[in-house]
Amino acid sequence: MNSPASSPRIAVIGTGYVGLTTGVCLAHLGHDVVCCDIDRRKVDLLRDGKSPIVEAGLEELMADAVASGNLEFALGNDPAVRTSQIIFLCLPTPQGDDGSADLTYVTSAAREIGPLLPSGAVVVNKSTVPVGSHKVVKAALGRDDVEVVSNPEFLREGSAVHDFLNPDRVVVGADDPVAREQVSALYASLDTELIATDAASAEAIKYASNGFLAMKISFINSVAALCESVGADIEAVAKGIGTDDRIGPKFLKPGPGWGGSCFPKDSRALVSIALDHGYDFSLMRYVIEVNEQQHQRMVHKITAAVGRHDGDRLDGITVAALGLTFKAGTDDLRDSPALRILRKAQQRGAAIRAYDPTVQGELDPYRAGRVQNFELAPTALDAIEGADVVVVLTEWPEFSTLDMAKVNEALAGDTIVDCRNMLDPVAVRAAGLHYSGIGRPNP
Repeated sequence: MNSPASSPRIAVIGTGYVGLTTGVCLAHLGHDVVCCDIDRRKVDLLRDGKSPIVEAGLEELMADAVASGNLEFALGNDPAVRTSQIIFLCLPTPQGDDGSADLTYVTSAAREIGPLLPSGAVVVNKSTVPVGSHKVVKAALGRDDVEVVSNPEFLREGSAVHDFLNPDRVVVGADDPVAREQVSALYASLDTELIATDAASAEAIKYASNGFLAMKISFINSVAALCESVGADIEAVAKGIGTDDRIGPKFLKPGPGWGGSCFPKDSRALVSIALDHGYDFSLMRYVIEVNEQQHQRMVHKITAAVGRHDGDRLDGITVAALGLTFKAGTDDLRDSPALRILRKAQQRGAAIRAYDPTVQGELDPYRAGRVQNFELAPTALDAIEGADVVVVLTEWPEFSTLDMAKVNEALAGDTIVDCRNMLDPVAVRAAGLHYSGIGRPNP
């Protein structure tokens, strides 16, 4: 697939989850793309045809785009920025101490590329940024002849390629109609609704979307807690709720709480943005509080599973943790509810032996630090061997096919705490084990 003659050259700054997926997929759509990063190790890896992140279909699509001549990788931003008409900023916006989004990486990049941009270029904010950030970036660029467009991403880790190429909508916000049309044209081949709006509204759409989804998860987790109290089955309740077209079934699956690189950061940023403008977004604050409570509820389940009382120490207890990433299909450990729950158990004295298919072998210092003081096992059964309780924390498909008879034989204790409701309670109990799920009645 060759780039159309009229297609502008695109520079993508940052090759994390958003940047790499954006660059690869735009190249797949036929655009001329160069992905830039300051990390030499990462650039060398990409030039060797290897993706630094676990993302379904990304590496294959990347190879095709490179072979077609539509995609290349560059160390640093110059000269790629000088020769591009559209520049995507795909940089981290970490959470500050007050919950606000830290724009340091974004503004630093904008100041760097400002003098390099050709006249008439368009800079696109793909990073998740607070409402009004288009003005901040515009000021950092220091260029009156360059426009800033907000084009928020709605990519789920683990299915980012699919989400980019099959989006529910594409949002493009700009105060300049010509710049808005230039960015909108990049997505012309996708069969989806284009929402063309002003920059501030586009920025608000991103935060509101993630805030609503976090709220939906916190709601179903609260309903699951109610189900446990009244003897109802959350699986039936969620199905009954989800069949209502006004609600829908997505994000109505109870679990250990939401996490990852987006929901925790964006929900707190939404509260911070509201406070900055004189509004107390109390609903969002309670959504965050409910999520914190969910982590603690999972620790209570672990404590009960080993015969201890709520609040008791867990000294001498070994917890076999199945899954460490915040969800299946990714190797991302950022704000993983699994890690939060296990740290709380560890603080009570429990030893953690964990297995995750993406947390194996030599880990880079960042990821190694995330699992410090955990014993990492090579297989699920190795993690379970001699443990006092099994806790399923990430919905990796292989956990649903575990031989429960072998699990019972390996486990020193007698209970599986299924924080994802992915196991068959009947099969678990038939193997002679106790089953503790989320919002599921005990017979």
